[in-house]
Amino acid sequence: MSVAELNTVDMAQVLTGAYELGDMINQSAEVSDYLYWKQQVETNPEIQAGIRKLNAKKELFEETQRFGHFHPDFHAAKDQVTALELELEGFEAVARFKQAEKALDDMLHQMSETIAYAVSTTIKVPSNDPNPKGGCGSGGKCSCG
Repeated sequence: MSVAELNTVDMAQVLTGAYELGDMINQSAEVSDYLYWKQQVETNPEIQAGIRKLNAKKELFEETQRFGHFHPDFHAAKDQVTALELELEGFEAVARFKQAEKALDDMLHQMSETIAYAVSTTIKVPSNDPNPKGGCGSGGKCSCG
């Protein structure tokens, strides 16, 4: 067998494993919970009306962001967006959806880390965490150097 044939066989096994892993993820409690609460949010007319209002206010806020704090309506637009976000988070379905979304994101990130670190401990694994916990450029001690 040539090297190219060995790589093809390995890649086919990797792809098969990836599809099997994807199937296992789709059958997980995290995905089930996420899909349930997503449907609850999508089918609740009151929540959907709130989302439409929020999106309209976000558009207005984006217009003021061009000038930042100097725009006369900047703070009012920002406060309106924040108020509508809090109002939406008051719905149990929205709060539970956000929790389910975070749990699923955390699970997928852990899996990504496990796969990446199985290849090399120096591979960077992206995260949705707005407050990274180390590494280059995050304020933590850099281990790259």
